Amino acid sequence: MPKKKSAIEMILFLAAAISVVSVLLITIFIFKEGFAIIKEYGLWNFILGRKWAPLSGKFGIFPMILGSIYVTLGAIIIGVPIGIATAIFLGELVNEKISRLIRPFVELLAGIPSVIYGFYGLVVVVPLIRKFLGGSGFSILASSIILGIMILPTIINISEVSIRSVPREYKEGSLALGATHWQTIKGVILPAAKSGIIASIILGMGRAIGETMAVIMVAGNSPKIPNSILDQVRTLTGNIAIEMGYASGKHAQALFATGIVLFVIIMILNTIANVIARKVGEER
Repeated sequence: MPKKKSAIEMILFLAAAISVVSVLLITIFIFKEGFAIIKEYGLWNFILGRKWAPLSGKFGIFPMILGSIYVTLGAIIIGVPIGIATAIFLGELVNEKISRLIRPFVELLAGIPSVIYGFYGLVVVVPLIRKFLGGSGFSILASSIILGIMILPTIINISEVSIRSVPREYKEGSLALGATHWQTIKGVILPAAKSGIIASIILGMGRAIGETMAVIMVAGNSPKIPNSILDQVRTLTGNIAIEMGYASGKHAQALFATGIVLFVIIMILNTIANVIARKVGEER
């Protein structure tokens, strides 16, 4: 029995070690391939440069950084209210039978391939924007709508867990003092679950900023600074995916450097989410 236990522990340790080593190898590879162009071109020239023209030796990714920020913020504006409202509905306003009936549909959203979301945006969202708002339809708005739908499972699931984790005594005490159910949700449950809800939003941001295929299909992919939500846009992930297939030399290095910037952004978001989650654990 002790030998069997040791063997299981070793297998689990190797599985954990593989995960850690994989992340380290990916990190080393990306930085190794991309750091040279950052050093040669200059970090601020690379990050704040407004022109992306690899054939002319110009590697400014500022339009793509803005593009990623704009579509992510748009997704948050669309997805957060719907996600939190759904989490409140599932966690507080319906009985467990109805909640179990609805929850699989929320989980199904997480299982749909991103290319399907992109295809839906291409044949439904883009033509609607073109018809009613003008422009080509390929835009920040189209990307934000699709990403807003895609981040719903993350926000709903984590927010619902946070809401359900609020001690029952909080709710009972509020109701005993004469508050209505909605007043209790607004004044007691949501503030108590605030940290978990914020963590869900940050993880949703990470999901949105890292999305590639769906955004490529509806964004228009123009490497220019957009002036309105109806303008075409290119994101950091889209820039890498579109050009990596034919890039070489400094062009390829610049794409790896773009990956470094994206990697750092996502690591910062994940770190913030982990800090918030740890804070929630300590409070409870």
